[in-house]
Amino acid sequence: MKRILFAIFLSFASAHGASFSMSEYAAQIDGIDGATATIKDSKDIIIGSSGVVVHAFGADESIIARASVIAKDGVNATVRFEVFDMLAQRAFPLPGVAPKVGDIVLLNYLYDRSLIVVPNKDIYEEVVKAFPRMTFIHPDIVGAYLSYEYKPNPSRDDFRKMCAASGAGLIFIGLDGRGVFADCQSFKILKEFKTGEVEYYQLPFYTRVRDIDTVFWKLDAEHINNYDAYYDYLLEQNDN
Repeated sequence: MKRILFAIFLSFASAHGASFSMSEYAAQIDGIDGATATIKDSKDIIIGSSGVVVHAFGADESIIARASVIAKDGVNATVRFEVFDMLAQRAFPLPGVAPKVGDIVLLNYLYDRSLIVVPNKDIYEEVVKAFPRMTFIHPDIVGAYLSYEYKPNPSRDDFRKMCAASGAGLIFIGLDGRGVFADCQSFKILKEFKTGEVEYYQLPFYTRVRDIDTVFWKLDAEHINNYDAYYDYLLEQNDN
């Protein structure tokens, strides 16, 4: 009999799905040290999660930076400031304002929307059913982008761009024996759980877009040979 993951994902969702909402968490910046800041710690804060810094301009508010959680000790949490990529376009010019004490850090930003990378259609359907409160961006969106870019080996930056374009804060990656939700910018794993075995694979991942190929002048765009090894590497590699 063909082995699929539905029963395992469904049992996980029944036990944890209701709490897997990772609701937005707001905290005021208490102190700043260079490119980092401290906020009050909470059980709702997970190392590796990210959000945005909101600054008040009179009666108005604006997002001025990204913030990623890099440490916590039960009393304070430390966040690192980064450029908020969704503002890096002509329609939304960067404010050019540095975060200050008193600004608000809004964590778990867009964590109700997720890209989804899984090895086949059966698992795609199982995951979507198992997490009904999550809005999954259809893999055809990413597949079409990769086809246009001649990139059969999507990088972290490719997924980051698609998260920004789709308004998603998370990426779900299904592997043989485990599934993870990771922050789409930091690629830090936020939730991990055991799954069943993968019966068959579609490369680079399940999508109905069939023309994801490369061209000879793209020397860094090679086809993926081992699905699990490739996405394990994306999750485990360190950014420079």
